[in-house]
Amino acid sequence: MTAAVVRPVAIKIDEDIKARVKRLAEARHRTAHWLMREAITQYVEREEKRETFRQDTLKAWEEFRATGLHVTAEEADAWLEQLEQGSDVEPPECHA
Repeated sequence: MTAAVVRPVAIKIDEDIKARVKRLAEARHRTAHWLMREAITQYVEREEKRETFRQDTLKAWEEFRATGLHVTAEEADAWLEQLEQGSDVEPPECHA
């Protein structure tokens, strides 16, 4: 496996945020650089998951519009209640 290429990037932040990052980094016994990289990594991962969820939602909506297949809220609630009680049950069948 090859190592990722790491290149410096300059960002502009106001003095207040810079001071807050410095204080937090000191409290965590980390560098401000480490803290900013971690924050950016977590943000990107979270937003990628959010975008995947959004795309999945749009795909499901388009599929529903094309087919009309769905389950009712009551059917979904009943299924979730069974799962909550520890039953290993299949999800309800979609219907028109």
